[in-house]
Amino acid sequence: MKNKNIILFSSLFMLTGAASAQTSSEKPNIIFILCDDMGYGDLGCYGQQYISTPNLDRMAAEGMRFTQAYAGSPVSAPSRASLMTGQHTGHTKVRGNKEYWPNSGTVYYGQNADYKVVGQEPYDADHIIVPEIMKENGYNTGMFGKWAGGYEGSVSTPEKRGVDEFYGYICQFQAHHYYPNFMNRLVRDENGNASIVREELTENTKHAMYGNGADYVDRSQYSADLIHQEALKWLDKQTADQPFYGFFTYTLPHAELYQPNDSILQAYNNRFCNDKNYGGSAGSWYNPSENVHAQFAAMITRLDAYVGEIFAKLKEKGMDENTIVIFSSDNGPHEEGGADPTFFNRDGLLKGTKRSCFEGGIRVPFIVRWPGKIAPGSVNDHQLAFYDVMPTFCDLVGVENYVEEYTNPKYAAAGKEDYFDGISFLPTLLGNDEKQEKHDFLYWEFHETNQIAVRKGNWKLRVNAGICELYDLANDLHEDNNVAAKYPEVVKELKAIIFEEHTDSPLFKVTLPAK
Repeated sequence: MKNKNIILFSSLFMLTGAASAQTSSEKPNIIFILCDDMGYGDLGCYGQQYISTPNLDRMAAEGMRFTQAYAGSPVSAPSRASLMTGQHTGHTKVRGNKEYWPNSGTVYYGQNADYKVVGQEPYDADHIIVPEIMKENGYNTGMFGKWAGGYEGSVSTPEKRGVDEFYGYICQFQAHHYYPNFMNRLVRDENGNASIVREELTENTKHAMYGNGADYVDRSQYSADLIHQEALKWLDKQTADQPFYGFFTYTLPHAELYQPNDSILQAYNNRFCNDKNYGGSAGSWYNPSENVHAQFAAMITRLDAYVGEIFAKLKEKGMDENTIVIFSSDNGPHEEGGADPTFFNRDGLLKGTKRSCFEGGIRVPFIVRWPGKIAPGSVNDHQLAFYDVMPTFCDLVGVENYVEEYTNPKYAAAGKEDYFDGISFLPTLLGNDEKQEKHDFLYWEFHETNQIAVRKGNWKLRVNAGICELYDLANDLHEDNNVAAKYPEVVKELKAIIFEEHTDSPLFKVTLPAK
């Protein structure tokens, strides 16, 4: 697809009037599209004025757009862990971006040095994750994009965790390059035994991956396109005989700000006044980039075009009406690789960016479309978090008591608890707001910036290095006015939640507030 230009600003699909495939199962197909570092205000349907997103805007117009949906964490790996495990970051094992590549040794691809082992902290092998649940309930499972749930060879790689087909990055640090040395793929031997291998991108490895500017330009195998094409191939293989679950974890619009110079990018070049260049960061693997505002805007429009092609494929196969599609982002907007969230007003009315427990770091776009089930054009203020995805999917596939069903007895034997923190939001999707159970509170903690946050109703407690700040989101959405001194009893109540919900982690330490 590297030479394919996707026409800008035109909708690639028509969502209405699609024929439904005949299926032997009443279980819906499910696709979750998770993008990377997109802010709450980056889409037209959430108020963005400078970036074209016709397909996602139409998805919102024909589905439900949530205004108070939250990622699991303000950074990638723990946010994805929360979604996968149904646990908030006071309970889940992976609470940060712990890397396993720095001391793994060196391997060469052409002239390019790379790491022998790449990846992040593994998910707890004793706690079930979403793909395993879907597989157990008869779904064909495919994942395409960023894994970030275990390093190569660990106890938690896709083929060991319920994924039938995988292509993408095992390691999220490797994803800093959009023209990498290799990609990971799930393969099976003649006996059906699965493993994860590296596939060298030989047209890329002829050229330097960093430092020789013009040489990197000559790399031609663009990972975002490769991942998307593999997702479409997998989708094309699906039939009405078996329901499917696709988890498409696209890396756009994460840095580096670099992509093909095609019609999408060219439409934004010279469009923004005072656009700027970025000099690169060898340590972060971000190559130099010209016109970073144009680059960033084009990355979001390119992602939007991918979404359009997914819907077009569903319609082509007659599966549009029996497939629920969810779109979201893993955390708030980034400032890496030359990105400038302020320029696009990317966090809308929200304060904070990636790595922050202010609203801008954790409140994310969240759109769900399910023809005939979800009322078109719905806008809902139900408070949900990524750890609600697991129970919602269990509801969709017919698991009535998922906590009882999936609690691992190994935890009780060890004197521990196997936590499940989510609440199904299926009633909200189906328009049954009066039957929707609501959270007493939502919870986050993030060791890297030493922050904890609790939201209860419209009260928001943010703990920064042990110091408490209290905000009234009903009257101060931008979190400018710390009213902790005015409402000490509210602070005390929310602090008590922290002491109840936080479990100690030897890997990911945070400073608790004073009792």
